[in-house]
Amino acid sequence: MQERDRGGKWLIGFHADALVRLAGIRRIASWKAVQAEPVEPRRLPDGLIEVYRRDRPHPILVALEISTYAYTRLAKQAADVAQLIYLVRGVVPEVITLILLPRGRKPTPCELVIRSEEGTTSIRVEWKVIELWKVPAEELLAAGDVGLIPLVPLSLLDRPLDAILDECRERIHRDAPADEVLNLLAVTHVFAGLEYNDPRLFKRLGGTRAMLKSGSPLIQGIIDEALEKGRRDSIVAFLAARFGPEARALRKDLKAVGDPALEELVTLAATCPDLDSFREQVAPRRRRRRS
Repeated sequence: MQERDRGGKWLIGFHADALVRLAGIRRIASWKAVQAEPVEPRRLPDGLIEVYRRDRPHPILVALEISTYAYTRLAKQAADVAQLIYLVRGVVPEVITLILLPRGRKPTPCELVIRSEEGTTSIRVEWKVIELWKVPAEELLAAGDVGLIPLVPLSLLDRPLDAILDECRERIHRDAPADEVLNLLAVTHVFAGLEYNDPRLFKRLGGTRAMLKSGSPLIQGIIDEALEKGRRDSIVAFLAARFGPEARALRKDLKAVGDPALEELVTLAATCPDLDSFREQVAPRRRRRRS
């Protein structure tokens, strides 16, 4: 979900206060991103910000996480973030996890209890979870915060998707700063694309031509990642057609391969005698990507 990651981090970088308000924290006067380097890199939150409220002299620390699904590991990740930030900064942060899509019937965890081996000590960590598909679209639109617009297509809709996307586009053009319009449209498209496989999405949100001409690093990055994903999907589909469904297991290996190696693998997929020979060629390209 690299496109989602890029879009989510942009949203946090420019509109983190919108997500904080969505979690129920009000009276925000200002906010700023803070460095999270002291925390172990693998456990960094998607965003760490200081929020200044009108009714408090000191800022509150907020850790933001955006996840496509409520993966099992998210509970440990949220608990680790809370504990590590406390150890480094001496304050317990407000940890907010935004889940974009439902998966299965299990409730999304919002707490974790860690106990010592002998049971003499326990640590309990709780955090705020927002399940986006349960938030009414009208609530997001009524908030009047353009930073929430990219979340609307994945919220609880009370109208057809086309009408919702039209309103999202109109709100962004009306309310967003001029230098953020195309980026907000792109992030809205990325999030909507997680749920809706519909080629009309880009057209409803303004079309690809204007976005491609914008020169935005965010949009170019999203497009590049989408092209890479399309090449990987084509390679796997071609191999599956030649050698059977077991070729789909190569999808994970191909995730570590980027351009231009992917272009070489397209030709290899058409000419290799069997899957084993293809795997042998993927391995050195994976090592090149990691280096």
